[in-house]
Amino acid sequence: MSRILVLTAIEDELGRARLPDGVRVIYTGVGKINAASAATLALLTLHPDLVINYGTAGKINETLRGLVEVSTVVQRDMMAMPLAPRGRTPFAPELDLLRSGQAGVVCGTGDSFVTSSDPWLIENNVDIVDMELFAVAQVCRRHGLPWRAFKFITDDANDLAHQDWTANVKDGEGLFWDTLERIR
Repeated sequence: MSRILVLTAIEDELGRARLPDGVRVIYTGVGKINAASAATLALLTLHPDLVINYGTAGKINETLRGLVEVSTVVQRDMMAMPLAPRGRTPFAPELDLLRSGQAGVVCGTGDSFVTSSDPWLIENNVDIVDMELFAVAQVCRRHGLPWRAFKFITDDANDLAHQDWTANVKDGEGLFWDTLERIR
């Protein structure tokens, strides 16, 4: 049986009540720095075979609902212009898009809670937004570990996002545990 590590930002998103054998959950804290730090420590101490990031997300693509799997993640807040266009890490083109190897949606990670329209997200075909996945995927890439990500859409990334997130943050937990049972 493989060792699966689930990284999620906070316990409000994912409790441990349905935690299956062989799976560890680590709470990283909110944002890319917290996620990168916690992911690195967890990989070095727990030596998982697979890392799964679960969390909540705001939707940019109006057709999406429920739990979605992420295929690709970008940094929506990497803004190093004029050294590189928005979303690109200067001098590191391998970090522009990180791919899970699974079919799914495009996630834009950034250290901001999205509450208004951002044309760049639409122009770059970003489907959902979160605050941790790019960091987790980057740590996995550097350590040669496979990753997958599942996000529960809580809000429309608009001026009501904070209210909708608060109301819906727990609603994806059961869907995630059901999905994990199917893919293990």
